[in-house]
Amino acid sequence: MDRRPGLSARLKLTISYAGFLLLAGALLLAVVWVFLLRYVPDRVSIMAPIYVPNRTDLLHLFLPAAAVALTFLLVFGLMGGWVLAGRMLAPLTRIADAARLAANGSLSHRIRLPGSEDEFRELADVFDAMLEQLESHVGRHQRFAANASHELRTPLAISRALLDVARNDPPQGQAELIERLSSVNTRAIDLTEALLLLSRSDRGSFNPEPVDLSLMAEEAAETLLPLAERRQIALEVTGGKAWSTGSAALLLRMVSNLVQNAIVHNLPSRGTVTVHTESRRDASVLRVENTGHRIPAELVPTLTEPFQRGTQRARIDDHAGVGLGLAIVHSIVRAHDGTLDLTPRPTGGLLVTIRLPRTAQASPRTAGGVAATSAPSC
Repeated sequence: MDRRPGLSARLKLTISYAGFLLLAGALLLAVVWVFLLRYVPDRVSIMAPIYVPNRTDLLHLFLPAAAVALTFLLVFGLMGGWVLAGRMLAPLTRIADAARLAANGSLSHRIRLPGSEDEFRELADVFDAMLEQLESHVGRHQRFAANASHELRTPLAISRALLDVARNDPPQGQAELIERLSSVNTRAIDLTEALLLLSRSDRGSFNPEPVDLSLMAEEAAETLLPLAERRQIALEVTGGKAWSTGSAALLLRMVSNLVQNAIVHNLPSRGTVTVHTESRRDASVLRVENTGHRIPAELVPTLTEPFQRGTQRARIDDHAGVGLGLAIVHSIVRAHDGTLDLTPRPTGGLLVTIRLPRTAQASPRTAGGVAATSAPSC
């Protein structure tokens, strides 16, 4: 923004210091005049060989000395004010330098202003915290963009390879080619829809309404029961009503993703998945617990990163999805002002605990009304 030139803050403070100091000196001299000199008589009689000065004589002596004193105060105020203002505004200079570096794309710089806490240091600490969050968000978005580009490129590359094979040998395997192209196209569509859903939940663009998490759990379990039965996984829903406020469609997708992940990342057979809902004083809680292989503790923080699955990156298989399941869950929980905790079980598997702000009980929403908005998990 173009601005007209003006005085610097340091110069303004300097003038203010000098002005106040000059005003204080003038007031002090005025006090001397009002409460001292006005009681001196203008004429005095010489009763003795001793000379007694009158008011005129004192004014002739007082005014030049007062003018010298005020001039000294003005010069001293300007010099001292310039130095003091520079020392006081030095933290702002460091903050401004850090802001310029951030504006040029350098988010790793930190101010780390030393000294005891005051307004400037509080501002510097807030700015450092903002830079840290900004650097984290930018880094996460860059990784997400790179991973998304890689994942979107994979089905396109497969489609191109299949078409090249068909072009070189047209009569061979048209049915198989169509089937494989359909599968690759379906995966690309699922990935695109998941990316759009992730973007929507990040923006928080939904109309909040009362939602019972227990209904969401029952609906998700009913939808995914055939998958659990094919994999010989026992799926159980327990607990009571847990009311919160948010988007029914997004919360249903959140629960569906958790249940599907719990089924897919389980034991080869005879595993269990337990979905539990409860209402506490300060939150509505959803817990999804499953059996499975042991998960290293250092791996847990990466599970909510996009395109991460278990100990390796996403790959194409029957139940691989698109690698955005827990990333979407995390985004939906964050959009609803909730918390997501991932805890590896000592015997294997994962315990996922979601806490959402609790609301008063509302009229139940029918499962059919929610099912219309559901979509396959990612």
